[in-house]
Amino acid sequence: MDVLIVESEAGLAELWRCHLCRQGAAVTVALSEQAAVRILQERAIDVIVLDLVLEGGSAFAVADFASYRQPSARVVFVTNTSFFSDGSIFQHIPNACAFLPSGMPPEDLAAVVDHYGEAGAVGGVAAAPKAG
Repeated sequence: MDVLIVESEAGLAELWRCHLCRQGAAVTVALSEQAAVRILQERAIDVIVLDLVLEGGSAFAVADFASYRQPSARVVFVTNTSFFSDGSIFQHIPNACAFLPSGMPPEDLAAVVDHYGEAGAVGGVAAAPKAG
């Protein structure tokens, strides 16, 4: 499973990356919208862990681009704010599958990512298998 973490706080992104790698995921980190878009142009991604409030750009722009460029990529939003706590984000972002607090235990985040990555693969909506 290929995972893209889009998080402005490098330390938090690294913590999540380590936990996801332990579960066997191939993880790439982007610290800004621009970096995330570049990665989405270059390689197939199964799950995107996306901070709702990016210091370097717009999380909505990243999710929108992913929806266009890689419609099978699932987006797990994380945030430390109360924006969209009513669940309305799922009405705005078609590829959103979860909305979680950024302070949740990293092993729980890894389990959610694994679930949606596997669900996509089983349901036939994940990116096509890579040649190799």
